[in-house]
Amino acid sequence: MNGGDGPNSYAQNSSYQRGAVDVAKPIIEAEISRKLDVKHRSSPFRIADFGCSTGHNSFAAMKIITEAIKRKFKTDGQTSHIPDFQVFFNDKVTNDFNTLFSSLPPKRLYYATGIPGSFHGRLLPKSSLHFGYSSCSLNWLSKVPKEVADNASPAWIRGKIHCFGARREVLEAYSNQYAKDVEAFLDARAEELVAGGLMALIVPAVPAFWNPNTAYTSITDFDILGSCLMDLAEKGRFSKAKVDSFNLPVHITIPQEFRAILERSDNYTIERMEIIDNPGKRTLTVPTDRASFFRAVFEQLLINHFGSEIIEELFHQYANKLAASSLFLEPKNEKSVLIFVLLKRKPYDQK
Repeated sequence: MNGGDGPNSYAQNSSYQRGAVDVAKPIIEAEISRKLDVKHRSSPFRIADFGCSTGHNSFAAMKIITEAIKRKFKTDGQTSHIPDFQVFFNDKVTNDFNTLFSSLPPKRLYYATGIPGSFHGRLLPKSSLHFGYSSCSLNWLSKVPKEVADNASPAWIRGKIHCFGARREVLEAYSNQYAKDVEAFLDARAEELVAGGLMALIVPAVPAFWNPNTAYTSITDFDILGSCLMDLAEKGRFSKAKVDSFNLPVHITIPQEFRAILERSDNYTIERMEIIDNPGKRTLTVPTDRASFFRAVFEQLLINHFGSEIIEELFHQYANKLAASSLFLEPKNEKSVLIFVLLKRKPYDQK
C-alpha cells in the first residue's frame, strides 16, 4: 500500500475498506457481547489486527473492538477486573509503520505495538492472543502461484495479470495457492490464540455466479488494468513479455470456496458466517476515484516491475476506460461482496 498521507496514499484512498469496518461494526459488537468469555482473562487483554496497513481504518476497528470488550466486562459483572488492552498492529516489513504510529489516536483504550512480518506464519507467542481481527487482507497471496509465472506451464498467462477469464489451469493455480495461504494463516493463529479466543475476519469476495456483461466486481478491474498495460506495451513503453511476466498476488474468493477452507480446519468452530454488502464500494462511482483507490493499493507492485515513469499514464488511461463504459457508471452493477466470519479457538485438547 502507498504510505504517508498524500493524495495517492492508502490513507486518503481507502474508503472502500472503511466501508467494511462500518458495516461489520454492529455484527462485531453483538458477537463480542454474546460469545466472548471474559471470566478468568488475565491482563493485558491482547488483540491483533493482521494486515493493518497505515492504520487509517485499523484504528476505527480497534476502537469498536476494545469498547465492545470493555462493555462485556461490565455487563458480566467484571467491572473491577477490566484489564489493560494491548493491540498488535501487523503488516509486512515494508509497511509504513511510521505513518501508523504518528497517527495513533491520542485517546484510546489500548497500548500499541507493531508486529512486522507476514501473517502467513507465526508472529506471536503461543496462547498469547485473546482476539484476532483481519479485514480486506486475506485476499493477498504470499506469492504468485509458481505455475502462473512459468511460460512452460499450462497455467502461464499471456497478456493478462490475473486469472479472471483465463484457462482452467490458471484458475486452479490461484485457487490452490489461496487455500494454502489461508490454511497457513489459520494454523498460525491457532497457535497464538488462547482456548476460547475469538477471531473476526472480513474477506473480500465475489458471488459464485455473476454476469460480466451486465455487472462488474473488483476482478473486472484487474482485467481492465491488465488491458491498459497491454496498451502501453503496444505503444512501445515496454515489451509485451514484460506484461506476461507480471501477475497480481491476489485472489478474490467466493463464499463456497472460503467456507470449504474453514471447514477443513480442526482448530476452530465457525460461530458466524454471512455475506455482507460493503457500502464502501458506493464511494468509488467516479472513475478517477476508483483509479486512485487501485493506484493506492497496487502502485508499488507496478513500480517494482515496470518502473515509476509509466504510473501517471497508466492510471489516466485506466480512468478513461472506466469512464467510457456504461457498465461502470451505474453503481448498482457493482456486485463485489464481503464475507464476515467469527471463529472460536477450540480447547487445545479438542480437535
